[in-house]
Amino acid sequence: MRRLISEPIKHSDPFRFERLVPSASWIVRAWQATNEEILAAGGVDALVFLRIVVFSIRVFIIAAMICVFLLLPVNYYGQEMQHKQIHSESLEVLDALSCIICHILLSLCSTSLCKDEYKNITKMRLAHITGSPVNPSHFTVLVRSIPCSQNHSYSKSVEDFFSTYYPASYVSHQMVYRAGRVDKLMKDAEKMYRMLKTIESQTKKSYMPCCLCGKSTHSFEALNNDAESVEIKTSSDELQPSQREKERPAAFVFFRTRYDAIVAAQVLQSSNPMLWVTQLAPEPNDVYWSNLSIPYKQVWLRKIATLLGAIVFMFVFLAPVTFVQGLTQLDQLRQTFPFLKGILK
Repeated sequence: MRRLISEPIKHSDPFRFERLVPSASWIVRAWQATNEEILAAGGVDALVFLRIVVFSIRVFIIAAMICVFLLLPVNYYGQEMQHKQIHSESLEVLDALSCIICHILLSLCSTSLCKDEYKNITKMRLAHITGSPVNPSHFTVLVRSIPCSQNHSYSKSVEDFFSTYYPASYVSHQMVYRAGRVDKLMKDAEKMYRMLKTIESQTKKSYMPCCLCGKSTHSFEALNNDAESVEIKTSSDELQPSQREKERPAAFVFFRTRYDAIVAAQVLQSSNPMLWVTQLAPEPNDVYWSNLSIPYKQVWLRKIATLLGAIVFMFVFLAPVTFVQGLTQLDQLRQTFPFLKGILK
């Protein structure tokens, strides 16, 4: 203890000279890092990405070795010709059969490496899932396109459906509600209050004494939800729609085990694939809640519209690119299309 107290604490300076000098030592340290260290620092996704990079490097190394030690010698020495000007010769001297054989060897090596990497990544993901702490999203299924019924609400439909088909594993559910204008205004006001309080805490607080009571006054304070605001609260509640009108055809359904949730998420729930669409629930921070109110059929229409827009943009972009590329090859255009001689001239 005395030694620790007597020794000065060394603070790491981020702008020290050793860090500013260019060095390749980080490549060696990065190459020596184990999978466990990468997993602890960056997670499973970072480790899988690095494994994909390593897989690509291995494939390119194998392809380079096949080309240098097999393809080029066979094609160079296999032809009955004298190579007087090596640099001026065309690539037509390459034999098609040897190229096909090299492609087959490269495909076999790539398939073998891909199979090994798939096994390793699968084992890592299973170990991560079994060793990770329990997350409520692992037991939750997102249900969309719930059919509408005139007799009861969406919540009752979800409860009846999953209680009938999953009686042993179904626990409960939570409906997705449409937020009214007053709710949105209240949420926006709460966000603004948090932002102002954060800015106020970061800046230097200045308290000015009140001339009447002698107390300090703050630049911004939140209103208390006391008896004075009961009248305002009651009037805002009257503007909101009923609970049934606020329900959307989407819900989060909770199960007892992960296996039950995965089965419910992957099984087709109805003969109509556009009804009772299930999938594993994402993390709460990854959910864009406004999109859950969109009907599921409209989602498919939006996907088709996005695809058509991308295709139209591709053809619109293709026209000027083709024109510019054609300007660089005017001689070939004259030979291929003789009727364009006047325009090209």
